[in-house]
This record gives sequence, structure tokens and C-alpha cells, in this order.
Amino acid sequence: MPTIAEALVSDLARRLGSAPPPRVKALHMPPSLGKNAGKDGEFGALELEDGSLGLSYVLLDDSLQALAGGRSALDLRGADAMALAQGWCRGSGAARALGFAAVNAVSRHLFDRVGFVPPDAPDSIGGLDPRSGEHIGMVGYFPPLVRQVTARSARLTVLELRADLAGEHNGFTVTLDPKELNGCDKVLSTSTVLLNHTLDIVLENCRNASRIALIGPGAACVPDTLFALGVTTLGGTWITDASGFKDALHHGQPWGRFAHKFALNAADGHGTWPRRPAGPDDAPAP
Repeated sequence: MPTIAEALVSDLARRLGSAPPPRVKALHMPPSLGKNAGKDGEFGALELEDGSLGLSYVLLDDSLQALAGGRSALDLRGADAMALAQGWCRGSGAARALGFAAVNAVSRHLFDRVGFVPPDAPDSIGGLDPRSGEHIGMVGYFPPLVRQVTARSARLTVLELRADLAGEHNGFTVTLDPKELNGCDKVLSTSTVLLNHTLDIVLENCRNASRIALIGPGAACVPDTLFALGVTTLGGTWITDASGFKDALHHGQPWGRFAHKFALNAADGHGTWPRRPAGPDDAPAP
């Protein structure tokens, strides 16, 4: 049985049909600032020759150090994006981060090719609308998002990998056990679970949840495979000014003004965006 990554890459290949994506033009990386720069220093971008940009988190393993500068970026020019995407499926470290960026770049190419523009996100928590009495699960501890949930008097359980955070906090609980998600009514997860291949574990423990939102700058891939697995909302970053975005990224500056958050919802029919593989002469969808 194929992994989630393999299924998603296969879906991209089917959609591309006989029209392969543009080759890789460049890899754009932030200065080596890491977590000290917030999200603006945590993501790199792969650019295709048509200008499509795909983001990936680059602080797992040694990805930032391996990809920043040096010959690794130069040697990528002209590379096959779909071949790079296999690194997400089977690789580790820098190859995995690069492959995930390739998946998002090819997804953007496909969206643009059929004229699909996703709607803006209603908020930063996947439109989950937490309510008093509901039990919300969160995968990854993000204080600003925690406050948005607890401010609505919802019960919150946060799944984390860091043992030092485990325990009871002011208004919420942090656990290391994914089984604790089984009691949640709705679940909000960072898109890093895609990159590090832990989404299957999360979904296995979210069978009682009516809503599962996957959000983050890296959640910008074609959504159908994820919707079929039970994800109900995919919320990513849509780059609107590529030139401004790349310049800000290279200088370690905030790039939010050159992009906006979007949300695709299975219930709204976004899983039925043009499925037919588009040929090179196809006009954009109306």
C-alpha cells in the first residue's frame, strides 16, 4: 500500500499527464537564522522556470545547513521537479525538505495552469470555530493559536514531541501520546506532519473528530489525496508577489505582505477543482 507521500506524488503525476512541469529554476533559502527569525527564517522555497514557488520547512535535521548556499542550490538548476519530489517520499533531511518543496511548487504550477485561485482563509486556525464545551486537539504547540482556542472556553489538548512541555498548563494540556487525540471533537495540525511523515499517526487517532484542519506555509499541495484520507481543511500560503517574497526571504525579512493565507475545504467542493490533466494548450478554467 502506498504511503501518503507516494499517493500524493502519484496524483500530481496523473494530473500532469503528458505535460511535465517546468524544470527547477532556483532554490531560495533564508539566512541561517533558524528559529530566531520566526517563520520567516524557517522556510525555503523551490522555484520552477514558470515562476511557481513551493515552500518547505527547513529546520528538520540538517536541512537548513545542507541547503543554504554552496553548490547544492546551484546544482539544482534545470533539475526535474518530479524526480526531486521522490526525495520527500523516500529521502531524509535535506532531500526530504527539497522534495516537499517540489511537491508544493508543482501543485502551484497545476493550480495556475487551470486558473484555480484558492479562497482566503477566514482565520489562522483553519476555520475550526472552537466553542465552549468542545474538545480541541492541536498537533504542535503554537502559543498564539493556543490563545485563540482557549479564549473561546474550549478544552484544548496539544500533542507535542518535546517532553519538557508535557503536563497541565494554564487552560490546556500538553501530551506526548497521540492517542489523546481520540477524544477530540476537532483537530488543528501543523503541516509539518506532512513533511516528517507522521500524518498517518495523527489521522489514525482523529477518527472521532468532525473537523481536521492541516495548516501552515507548507500546506499548499493539491488537496484531493488528503481530503480522501479525512482531512477536511487544507490551509496554506499563496504567494502573490514572487519577486518581493524572494527578496524578503533572502534577507531574512518578514515575507507575509507578499503572500496571504488560503483555505481549501472538502465540504465546499474544493476537492473537485479541475481533475482532468491539463494539456499545455488548455485555457484556464472559468
